[in-house]
Amino acid sequence: MTPQGYVESRLLQYQEWYDRKATRMKAMHLRMRTVSVVGGALVPVLVNVDLSFARITATVLSLVVVASVSLESVYRYREQWKNYRSTEQLLGHERIYFETRVGPYHRLPERDCFTLLVARVEKAIASENSATLNVMTLGGQVNADVQQHGVPAARQGADGG
Repeated sequence: MTPQGYVESRLLQYQEWYDRKATRMKAMHLRMRTVSVVGGALVPVLVNVDLSFARITATVLSLVVVASVSLESVYRYREQWKNYRSTEQLLGHERIYFETRVGPYHRLPERDCFTLLVARVEKAIASENSATLNVMTLGGQVNADVQQHGVPAARQGADGG
């Protein structure tokens, strides 16, 4: 496989996929937060209003808020959004570093640059998969090994230290 083929068939496709997933997870997170905040603010008002529909509306709204908070705690949209977005950004940085031969690709022969690109991109993808699995199974606790391979490490390499 050629470097250009890898960038087009793997790196860019994953970057676009992570971008779409990050956008979806952010939207879900913001929806859930909006429902829980607005609903949580309206329930006490409805409880104190002397209208015939207020009591049932407050009850239904309370159930919607509980469902929203529960779904957010199960699916962890915020953490997924952050994981997907940081991986998408990392892949973009790697592509730019590779194409401009800066950071870890500076002064390397073409073949070594390509090998390094593949290793770093595949490591980022694997780390994100592991981070998402940890978020979903460990309640958002990302272990130190996964965190080491995130965006700060890649930026540190690009800055030279």
